[in-house]
Amino acid sequence: MKHVLSSSEWHEQMALKILGEIRNELYLDMRYLDMALSAMHWESNEGIRCIGTDGERLYYSAEHLIRLYPKNPVFLNREYLHTVLHCIFSHLWIRHGRDRGMWNIACDVAVEYTIDHVDKPCVKRAVGWIRQQMYEKISQLDGGASAAAIYNLIKTFDSQELNDIQREFYTDSHLHWPKEEKQSPSYQSLQNKWDKISRQTDMDMSRRGSDSDEGENLILTNIKADKGQRSYRDFLKKFAVIKEEMHCNEDEFDMNYYTYGLKLYGNMPLIEPLESREVKKILDFIIVIDTSYSTSGDMVKDFIRETFGLLSQETSFFKKCNIRIIQCDDRVRLDRKITDMEELDKMLDDFELAGGGNTDFRPVFEYVNRLVADGSMKNLKGLLYFTDGLGIYPTKRPPYDTAFVFSREYDKTKLPPWAMGIRYDLI
Repeated sequence: MKHVLSSSEWHEQMALKILGEIRNELYLDMRYLDMALSAMHWESNEGIRCIGTDGERLYYSAEHLIRLYPKNPVFLNREYLHTVLHCIFSHLWIRHGRDRGMWNIACDVAVEYTIDHVDKPCVKRAVGWIRQQMYEKISQLDGGASAAAIYNLIKTFDSQELNDIQREFYTDSHLHWPKEEKQSPSYQSLQNKWDKISRQTDMDMSRRGSDSDEGENLILTNIKADKGQRSYRDFLKKFAVIKEEMHCNEDEFDMNYYTYGLKLYGNMPLIEPLESREVKKILDFIIVIDTSYSTSGDMVKDFIRETFGLLSQETSFFKKCNIRIIQCDDRVRLDRKITDMEELDKMLDDFELAGGGNTDFRPVFEYVNRLVADGSMKNLKGLLYFTDGLGIYPTKRPPYDTAFVFSREYDKTKLPPWAMGIRYDLI
């Protein structure tokens, strides 16, 4: 006897067919997105009333798809692509201490700006007045159309402007985005998966050469902005040092032997659990702030918060760490020692810049070299120098990794060959 579909079964069948049609249409116009378009499993979720993702699954509302597909299939194409681009640009994983609500808006604007510049029939639609006004502001940004640059822009908006932008650019649900940026195995696995997809997309698009339209070039630009973020994160990992921390090493502890000994001898286990293990965590590092007139207090605080957002993930710190935050213009003005997150929060609450003169990078390196020599920074692996780049660099390479994190465009020819350079507004 032939099975008669229930109403809910029919809705699910139709929804899956629609998703298949959407994915096929996007693929035909943008074949370089092949891997990304197929990277997520589809899962029904009527609670979100639209489309959303956690990076592993694409959540959909069957009612939403069936209602809109006959009337506005282009909107659904854009919605699907919108969600995929969030993953390609790593928006789910690079918030790093920014305000969640404002970050969600910035990510939506960045993705919609990109899609509105893709010259493909499957996603083409007219751009309204609010978008035109917003896109004019974005076109003037020094940091391009990345979510980080747009976030810094909308921080200057009043509440009415922000509400208008949020309503205009809202497209998909961010309900399933990670709530906390912790380096759990599943969190890191998804991030690594989309890093690989982004790199593959970059390579596939680059092979097209001059055939790319403006929107496709924007996809490449945002992927490269994400690469800058990954490079910064990877650089911070270089600060890692091996040290024992008191913790039961479950990988080397056999519970069967342990409990057998307790049963056989009463209170004497055959093998005691190892109480320590070797872990890679950041222990000692230095952040230097250029306090010349070109840097502002808010910009510096954003940089410090973002850096600690990267560092303060689940396995980044020992319970006690040795951090020095040094302020310097043409001489060292202030050196503050931080040993835990509570001290950092207190420092940021009453943070003020000290100095305001010309920039000379050399005094800091002389000062830090003395800290290393006298044993104050025994495990120093690196130094981050936040600056506009307009200063005198030391000629001799220090015995620790160094990154200059620039607040704006900088002259790459003046950066010493032993130093790493990263644009902060592109991170």
